[in-house]
Amino acid sequence: MQLSQKEQNFLNDLKNQEILCIKKYNNYANQAQDPQLRQIFLRLAGKEQEHLNSINQILSGSTPAMNQQVNRQQIQKQASWQGQTGFVNQNDADLCHDVLSTEKYASQVYDTAIFEFKDPQIRQVLNHIQKEEQQHGEEIFKYMQSKGMYQVH
Repeated sequence: MQLSQKEQNFLNDLKNQEILCIKKYNNYANQAQDPQLRQIFLRLAGKEQEHLNSINQILSGSTPAMNQQVNRQQIQKQASWQGQTGFVNQNDADLCHDVLSTEKYASQVYDTAIFEFKDPQIRQVLNHIQKEEQQHGEEIFKYMQSKGMYQVH
């Protein structure tokens, strides 16, 4: 597969975004006070590493296989957080707000990139990653809402 210079530039931007996400999640896992939040951050760092691997595969000229299975255990964990409000650790809240903003930005970068690729399979891969970025944001949002860190009025 031959990538245009524009496609390569987008992929390099996405690669840098994924590297930043991995660093943040790993660093924030070490800073989080709530063990539940620490586990979320570590798991999401692993998912971001998968995204980085996919981007690197595309940059090397191959199309990565997509794993489209829904993780039922993850959905059950998300649902179990509802109603678990309590003492809000301001450090954990700050970490969550930062990674939520990061996920919003990552989703926007993927959205723009998707429209710039001519290969439909690569567009599918990028779309799949974008959906996962949105799921990461939703998971952080639900955690925050369950802990009283994010109010929806």
